[in-house]
Amino acid sequence: MIPLSSSDTIVAISTPPGRGGIGIVRLSGSQAVEIASGLLRLRQTLTHGHAQVADILDPECGDSESARRLDEAVVTYFQAPNSYTREDVVEMAAHGSPVILEYVVRACMQRGARLARPGEFTERAFLSGRLDLTQAEAVRDLIEAQTLYQAKIASEQMAGALSRRIRPIKQALVELIAELEAGIDFAEDDVDLLEPSIIGARIATIAEPLTQLAASFAYGRLVRDGFSLSIVGRPNAGKSSLFNRLAQRERAIVTAMPGTTRDLVTERVSLGGIPLELIDTAGLRQAANGAEKLDEAESMGIQKSREAMADADVVLLVLDATAEELTREEITLLEQMRARRGLVVANKMDLTRGQAYKAALSFLDAHTPPVETSALTGEGIAALQEKILTSIHAQGTEAESGLVTNLRQQQAITETLRSLQDGQAALDASVPHEMLLLDLYAALRNLDALTGETTADDILNLIFSTFCIGK
Repeated sequence: MIPLSSSDTIVAISTPPGRGGIGIVRLSGSQAVEIASGLLRLRQTLTHGHAQVADILDPECGDSESARRLDEAVVTYFQAPNSYTREDVVEMAAHGSPVILEYVVRACMQRGARLARPGEFTERAFLSGRLDLTQAEAVRDLIEAQTLYQAKIASEQMAGALSRRIRPIKQALVELIAELEAGIDFAEDDVDLLEPSIIGARIATIAEPLTQLAASFAYGRLVRDGFSLSIVGRPNAGKSSLFNRLAQRERAIVTAMPGTTRDLVTERVSLGGIPLELIDTAGLRQAANGAEKLDEAESMGIQKSREAMADADVVLLVLDATAEELTREEITLLEQMRARRGLVVANKMDLTRGQAYKAALSFLDAHTPPVETSALTGEGIAALQEKILTSIHAQGTEAESGLVTNLRQQQAITETLRSLQDGQAALDASVPHEMLLLDLYAALRNLDALTGETTADDILNLIFSTFCIGK
């Protein structure tokens, strides 16, 4: 990692690649004002927090007052430490021509700036103490948000929601460590040692909110990464029609002929603000007594369907409510629904019900009957969406704010809890407080790793390298 340096000024285009109405070039570092002033004709001196219109000078005409204007830009200056990076920052918003923006970047580099690495502006904000690591990660999540709810959660994280939940936990741990240290260091001065029961109670008090935070990861991961739902069932049960209803467009081909779907068809939608990947699969069936042989394409499609079922967060089994009997595949899937997360839909409820529907009820819990739908008329689709949302929320605990949203955060909390458990075990074994403190200090280091106070450089490099250039 390149250390933060006041003599190292970086530059990058901060808007997405391509053409647009506006394109922004950002400078950060001690030479930001000097470099920007050298390629602009400013109307007045740059002032913190103020924007002004300036000319970008033609590279072939030099920097003199008589130089020709290449473009016009809105230039904004943020003086250190009142900027995103806590360094001097200059942002030049020109017209979004790649030619113009590339020229501005190259001109800045010729005057002493260095091209920024991916995420380096946010990295500098972290290294300067403006953001902790959970807030820095939330910047990336906000940029990558696909739904408004994702953006809301990321915005809360960026404002320090998770950090605020961690702060009192860390404070309680530090206070416990300090009291144990004092009891050891000042034992000759009649400083009372804490009773084991009191220490154990305080360790439990510290661990309880961390356990709640760890439980929020299941839901936080779904919010951040999305959710997959595999739609399975016999051929011509109406899987593709339901898929189109949930996708709200004619994404999959629907015909009256069974077995139309031979490959996986996917569509990403938003349900309750959570990204949901719908997977339409080939109809599941087996050749009957060898009298019928499945063609190669259908066999491959069925194999892919089974793989999609295994990988999906939730399986949606679609039954044909007009069928007279359940297939062997449906019976097997209904039995599996008892052991894994799944939903059952009785489709074609606008038609006459067959005996298969009644038989299916015997496999299901009385409190979880199948959702009755008609993909043709739209009946029951809203109820199905609600059922899907309920199954999503059942994957984890939804916190009001401060969710654990990625694996790194989850691992840091898990390691903290493990160290606290080791401390409790040491306490139960009546070991000296000096040994107990080793476990408590390990818990503190793991907690600091969550916010980035003790995170290794290679981990920071890995995190910020996933950002886009210019952020």
